[in-house]
Amino acid sequence: MSIIEFVTNNLASFFALAAAGVFAGILAGLLGVGGGIVIVPVLFFLFQGFGVSPESAMVIATATSLAAIVPTSISSIRSHHQKGNVDFDLLKRWAAFIFMGVMVGSWLVTRIDGTWLTALFGVIATLSALNMLLRTGKSALFQALPGKAGQTIMGTSIGFFSSMVGIGGGTISVPLLTLYSYPAHKAVGTAAAIGLIISLPAALTMILLGRTPEDAPAGTFGLINLVGFLCIVPLTVLFAPLGAAFAARLDAAKLKKAFAVVLLITGVRMLVQIIL
Repeated sequence: MSIIEFVTNNLASFFALAAAGVFAGILAGLLGVGGGIVIVPVLFFLFQGFGVSPESAMVIATATSLAAIVPTSISSIRSHHQKGNVDFDLLKRWAAFIFMGVMVGSWLVTRIDGTWLTALFGVIATLSALNMLLRTGKSALFQALPGKAGQTIMGTSIGFFSSMVGIGGGTISVPLLTLYSYPAHKAVGTAAAIGLIISLPAALTMILLGRTPEDAPAGTFGLINLVGFLCIVPLTVLFAPLGAAFAARLDAAKLKKAFAVVLLITGVRMLVQIIL
């Protein structure tokens, strides 16, 4: 099937992809949860609608999400940097460790069964949702970030797990940083920069080393689906700055709770699909 036939036969799905791009961009700027936490499950279920197996759908969704996060994170970094909310000192300390985690995690994505990635995403999504629902308004557990060894583990873990499930790092790094009394707005802005450190090398690894599954949808190169990428990226780039602007004006707490409920349902559904 050619790319043109693929698009023509799946117009409704591309409207869904466009909506995901808008939502992911706004969330990336507004809540710091990272667009990947929205993009991955949307692509996962849509690709299955195209006749792709769940295992292949998850691998392609992960890689495509990481590719989409590259331009989104650049747009978000610019918006947050203008507000002084990107901690470059922290990035200098963590960058090498995040990168090492990313390289190991993205290489594993090209080698392991997609079922394991689905399970990992389901667990991370469920835990993230519970954190949003249960820890709202609660004080931090620690007064400051840990020492060098602790921060090494934090940075490496963020890079590893984020690249494994196709998220930009905000879903893990923002709640992790705020546990250590790190300012919330600076955590969100710094997470955008962490997303670039994660997504760029991970996407390159998956397009260069990934073997395209036999049942992959048209327009898939390596493990990245170019059609999904082109549908999502323009809208995420356009709406990420809008989300960052809304962050200072809206009651993000209520929106975060609503998103957490949707995320919880999504995470549980992905886990149930594996079991059943």
